[in-house]
This record gives sequence, structure tokens and C-alpha cells, in this order.
Amino acid sequence: MVTVSNGSNGPAVKALQVQLDKYGAGLAVDGAFGAGTEAKVRAFQQSKGLSPVDGIVGPATWEALLSGSGSTGGSGTLTHAQAAARFNAAGIGWVSSGNCSDRTRSTCTSFDGLRATTANGAVALKQAVGGCTLTITGGTETGHASGTYSHGNGYKLDFQRVACLTSHITGTFTHTGTRSDGAALYTAPSGNIYADEGSHWDVTFVG
Repeated sequence: MVTVSNGSNGPAVKALQVQLDKYGAGLAVDGAFGAGTEAKVRAFQQSKGLSPVDGIVGPATWEALLSGSGSTGGSGTLTHAQAAARFNAAGIGWVSSGNCSDRTRSTCTSFDGLRATTANGAVALKQAVGGCTLTITGGTETGHASGTYSHGNGYKLDFQRVACLTSHITGTFTHTGTRSDGAALYTAPSGNIYADEGSHWDVTFVG
């Protein structure tokens, strides 16, 4: 594969952008390697533990990109570092009351074991709401309700309840009832379910 970097143009850059988008980069496939593409390359290199994190796409980075869906692609599960890098690249923030990412502690916010499709769903949500600030307050850590489509199984993320996110959900998706605990439910065409839990939105990504 051709080594490409900031300033490169052409089919190899388009191929790079297509591959990065499979990891949730959200790049326009225009064949122009600019600052935005470089930032996504650096985030990907960091998430895969590649060295150096230089934004230059050489053999090692191409191999990592083309190695299949694996643990960071369109299927499977992610480590906390992999998911965090993906969210960081997309402009999604996260907070932890315990300032930690240990999955076994309920005061942490952890992404260990998060489904890749859940991470991709969060990135797609961020792209849909544009400049609205998205902040994750809950991931796969212990302390959430159990079940098949649960936080622990990597299907759910909690998002801080802010006006622009609430307006997007209630104005775009269909109100489909009320959960047994009183939370209003909204369902997207994709099947993703948004539950208003007061201080945050509990989102189930079923894709």
C-alpha cells in the first residue's frame, strides 16, 4: 500500500478515508488528506497502540486498518481505550463520578466490553446532533440493571441530559410509550431506544 500523509491526494487517500469511516471517523471521502483526516489517523493509531502516533499511514497503520472488523471494527467488542479513542475522535466526552474506568466499580464510567456497534451508534448520534454537546455518564460498569440488552452486555450508554439532545430525540424519534419505571421512551427508525431517566438519557443501541 502507498504511504500517505497530510497533503497527499488521490485514490489511496480515498481508500484510507473509507477504512477510517468503518471505525466511526465520519470523514468525507474526498481523496484529500487534510488536518481532519490526520487527526482521525492519529486517534486510530493511538487506539491500536501503534507507534509512533504520527498521522502518517505506512505499512503498520494500513495493516491495522485492513485487518478486518476484529475488536475495533464494525462488530465485536472494544476495550476502554479503543472506545475512548473513538469517542474522542468524534468529539464525544464522558465523565465519571469516581474519576475512573474500572468496570467492576459502579462509580466508574467504563467502556470495556462495549459493543463496537454501540460505539458506532454513539458516533452517528453525535453526527446527527451536530454542535450539541454529548457527554457519556454511564457505560458497561457494574451497577446497572441486568438483561440481554443491558449496559453490562455492551448495548447501552447513558448520555447527560442537555436541552439540544432532548430536543433532537423528542423532535426526531417516535414516542413509543412509558417504561415501567415511568421513563418516556422514544424509538428511532434503526430500532435504537431512548429512555428519559431524568438526569440522563439511557440509550439502547440494538443495531
